[in-house]
Amino acid sequence: MINNVYDDEVPKVVTIKETIIETPTVKTFVFPFEITDDIHPGQFVMVWDFSNEKPMTLSIIDRENNLMGVTVRKAGPFTENMYENIEAGDKIGIRGPYGHGYELGKYKKVLAVGGGSGIASLAPLLSFYDNVELISAASTKDELVFVERFANDGIKVHECTDDGTCGFEGFSTQLAEEMLKTGDYDIIVGCGPEIMSYKLLKLSEKYDIDCQLALDRYMKCGLGICGQCCIDDTGYRVCVEGPVFDKKQLEQLSEFGKYRRDASGSIVKY
Repeated sequence: MINNVYDDEVPKVVTIKETIIETPTVKTFVFPFEITDDIHPGQFVMVWDFSNEKPMTLSIIDRENNLMGVTVRKAGPFTENMYENIEAGDKIGIRGPYGHGYELGKYKKVLAVGGGSGIASLAPLLSFYDNVELISAASTKDELVFVERFANDGIKVHECTDDGTCGFEGFSTQLAEEMLKTGDYDIIVGCGPEIMSYKLLKLSEKYDIDCQLALDRYMKCGLGICGQCCIDDTGYRVCVEGPVFDKKQLEQLSEFGKYRRDASGSIVKY
């Protein structure tokens, strides 16, 4: 569902209620926010640290307590500042939520696959739907995100690590295929490195089921105005028509799984 983004152009300043160290490089920030009916898993907000602004997917959507959360991985100056310097009691600006999220109401059994910090996009699904099985994948055990959160909520998660230090040894797409062979899933949803997402699309084609995948592109405005996150051929804006795209849309994207564009618009191949 797409919000009327022009009602949300001005950041709302919120006070962080809680911070959670997820891994040595990943941290979650929880803050009060009125959760309306048009806020869905898969959407994102623009986070402002009073110096710069970046898009972050919603990792917590708590309707009962009117709380939201974002989860950041240290990857540059903005996220390093968030991780190292911002704590409970500090303030940040939130603009949004924006974009098109997951729509799973018509499906009986969902297989969700999260790679690395991409699990942040999928975690809220578990509080919205009771028919989701989740694969959480990382390179090694110490980089698995939300382990304690899922355990505290009594949620069974299929963990997967490249090096075999926790759960299934191998890639998330390998485990996903093993589960597709024996399960009766009717859709795959996913978020993670694009090569992973591209392979999930191919698995959905192989097993003739639907899929919805969250894509990551360089964003500036978050409002669909600047065109920075447009995808070649279709003109889809990841901040408006996405971040979550369905199977029909994904199959139209000539750049999906092949390349993206950096801040200057230059092609970066995968």
